[in-house]
Order: sequence, then C-alpha cells, then structure tokens
Amino acid sequence: MRVAHVIHSLGAGGAETVLEHLVPVAADTGVEVVVIGLSDAEDNRTAERLRALGATVHELHRARYDPTVVRAVADLLRAERIDLVHTHLKHADVVGGAAARRVGVPAVSTLHVIEDPTSAAARLRVRFAAAVRSRLAARTVAVSGAQRDWYAVWAPHPERIALVPNGVAEPAPVRTREQVRAELGVAPDQVLAMTVSLMRPEKGHGDLLDALTGIPDDVPLVAALAGDGPLLHDIRARVDGDPRLRDRVRVLGFRTDVDDLLAASDLVIHPSRADALPTSVVSAIASGRAVVATDVGGLADIVGAGAGVLVPAGSVPELRDAVIELAGDRARRDALGADGRQRYLTEFAAPVWASRLQELYTQVAGESIAGRRT
Repeated sequence: MRVAHVIHSLGAGGAETVLEHLVPVAADTGVEVVVIGLSDAEDNRTAERLRALGATVHELHRARYDPTVVRAVADLLRAERIDLVHTHLKHADVVGGAAARRVGVPAVSTLHVIEDPTSAAARLRVRFAAAVRSRLAARTVAVSGAQRDWYAVWAPHPERIALVPNGVAEPAPVRTREQVRAELGVAPDQVLAMTVSLMRPEKGHGDLLDALTGIPDDVPLVAALAGDGPLLHDIRARVDGDPRLRDRVRVLGFRTDVDDLLAASDLVIHPSRADALPTSVVSAIASGRAVVATDVGGLADIVGAGAGVLVPAGSVPELRDAVIELAGDRARRDALGADGRQRYLTEFAAPVWASRLQELYTQVAGESIAGRRT
C-alpha cells in the first residue's frame, strides 16, 4: 500500500517530527510512505531528514490559499499511484482530503492538538473544521484518550474516531552520558533535568522557570531546555538576567541530538499547559527516564500511574515540589523510569504504532472498495 502523508509544511513541529518516527518502520508493515509538504516553513529542515530516512518527499512551496494546490496534489497522487491519503493539521485536511476525493482514494486525518475555543468565532472554526474533516476523511485519528473525548463533542460522526497513539523510534544515542554532561557543564553528582519542547506560550516554559527560581540552592539540580520557537529569545534573556537561574539553567535551542540529551539526563520535565500527545515525553519514557509533567491532554496516557509524577497545569508550587522530590530520590527515579520503559515497549514503540496504522489503512481501504462496488 502506498500512502501519501499530506502536511501543511515540513519545518519544526510535533506533527512533522511524527513522520520522522514513522518512515523507518512503515515499510515493515507493507506501507510505502510518500510525504507532500504544501507550503514553506521558516526552515524546511524536516524535508531533508525525511529524505535521508528513505521517504519520497514532495515540497510544493505553495501559498496557503493557492486555488490550484488541490489539483497539484491530485496530480501527485496519480503520479505516485497512491492508495490512501493521510492528512495532518487543518490546512492539509482540506487540501489533501479534497485531492483524495478528486482521484477516488480514501483519506484519514490525524488530530495533533486539543483546542479550547473561548469565543463564538473560535467555536465556529472548530466545528467547521470537524465538519469538513468528517466529509473528506473516512476516519479521524485521535492520539490520546483525552483528545478522542474532546473531539467527540465536535465531530458529526464520533463513531468514526479511531484511537491510535503516536509512537517513537527506539532511542539511539551516539555520545556517552559523560560527554554530553561535560558539554553542558553538569557535574557527575548533579541531577540533570531535561525539557524538550518547542518554545511556545502553551508549553509552559514560564511556569518551569518560575518553579526553578524557588528550588533551594542545596538541591544539586541543573535544568536544560532544548527546542526553538518564538519564545526562545525571551527565555534565554530571562535566564541570562536572573542570577537564580543563570547557573542552574542551560538554554540549548534547537538540537538534533535529543536521544543523546535524554540518555544523559536523570529526569524529564514537561510543564505544558496544552498538549495532545507530546512525542518528546514518549521519547523520555523510551529512554527509561522518570517524568514530571502536567496533567493535560494525553500526558496521563504516557506517564500513567507508574512512569512519573503528574501535577496540575500552571501550579508552580506543585511543579517545584515534584521536581525537588525526584531530584533527591534516585531509587524512585529508577523505578519510574523502568515502568515508563515498559509502557513504551508495549504501547508507544514505533513498530507497534505502524502496525496499528496499517490495520486502520487496510480497514479504510476495504470499506472504500466495498463502497465502490455497491
């Protein structure tokens, strides 16, 4: 089966990263992946990484509202002999879904966010997007239980929601723990807490820095923040300008060596205020690291009762206390990390995820064939 993944762009982001984890394992399930990026991001870095992994990648470089883009995608679907289209995010849901319908192949769509519309206009946009997705996609994929429950309120056909959590590849660190910690200036007796996330307002970096300012000086904790995004400059400036943070926090920016960073860490902190199923936290449990995270979206699906500690989103004191507690208890960190590693192997390993997607594709394709015969 040849499946085209249509996405708005191939820059930095969670939806784009998901494809990097899928491509290497899809072929083992009999699925050939073609990726179509509709528009340009600030940096189309994911396109080259996908090509290096063996995917066929098409970059269309189209403006967001180019009226000819549906025809262009349809032409690619025909040329690539695509059997099914898998879309990611609203723009691609519309364009990819319409192109799939134009050439007569089925489509599925993956949700990547949980939205909380607070105005009538925002609610209308969510409802309209759900209606369009329902019309163009045979299934809508929710990546967590919380996301499925949220979307069921908006979906015209909630029975067509499929729960398929994203997976991540087996971690493959290149450098040793000692090498990475030396680069970051972390002593052997210090506890390294890692945060891997795009630096956007909803990711909670401000809450994390507030929590870190309240950690006593005698707690041997160093925090490293990996990721770029619109708040990178502000976060770096705050750390540089605060003596309570300057020696304790490393602001790393964009990194390609996340597996190395996680392997060198002692725990992972994810302070997000909104998240569907962050792959960075899945990578953390894959690396056997204990997690302190906020109880939002799909984070409970990842961390569960035994892989880490969940705290209310936005609660700086509870976030601080949980970090202090795990920083001082290596035995508990090890136990949580072992539980998380087992959860990864059974629920979130990339081959498990690819097999579930293949089953969904086969079901949808079979329904499409049956529909054409009737």
